[in-house]
Amino acid sequence: MQMIDDFLSLARSRRSIRRFKTDPVPAELLEKILEAGRWAMSGANAQPWEFVVVQNAAIRAELAQSWFEPHKEMYAIEQMRVAELQLPPLREFASTAAFKDAPVIIVVLGDRRAYQATVLGANFLVTEGAADAIYLKNMANATHNLHMAASAAGLGAMWISVTRLWAEEIKRILDIPNALDVHTMVAIGYPAYTPACAGRRPLAEIVHNDKYDNSKLRSAEEIQRFIHILRNATKKPYQQGYMPEKE
Repeated sequence: MQMIDDFLSLARSRRSIRRFKTDPVPAELLEKILEAGRWAMSGANAQPWEFVVVQNAAIRAELAQSWFEPHKEMYAIEQMRVAELQLPPLREFASTAAFKDAPVIIVVLGDRRAYQATVLGANFLVTEGAADAIYLKNMANATHNLHMAASAAGLGAMWISVTRLWAEEIKRILDIPNALDVHTMVAIGYPAYTPACAGRRPLAEIVHNDKYDNSKLRSAEEIQRFIHILRNATKKPYQQGYMPEKE
């Protein structure tokens, strides 16, 4: 019982951190975080992941600078939303990446060739989403493990999504072979602030016993109200991460 309680405590306390102290991450903690990533679940144990651990200050700065240009389009697309529903960090386009001060950046790479280990039919009889869904979930599992391990080590972590255009720049900076994908980046370091919690939907709303309880199915209007509520709930965590002067 103690182990599950400890795990639940970890899951509830983990937060996405977007501002970091510049203090270095101890080597022994970093190795344990990477070990957690190594032991992630993968279809047929394909283990398609590799990790580039970036600690060199000049390379980290180049990665942070490379974020800017590819994200201009993402910012432009976000402006299509009504203002109150725009993601807070994209209401005003930042000139620097949020992870610029993180002392460690783990670049999570995927090798699609390892996907051949998975049952062949998954490529034809689409399972769990698109044809490459199992591969993508394998990569997400490894990334998730890195985050949980960082939290367990008393560190903060930020999941950094990588767009196709940005991936090309990251590959150039880090000499990554074309055969590999840049799946995500994980910024790791000691948090520079105490993050707020945006909360989660209660179990009573999301758990169904034996069969789906259709009385719990949310209408389109309820989803819209939920997103409005969600934006208000996440306002402070985003503000803490991207706009510290407004704290």
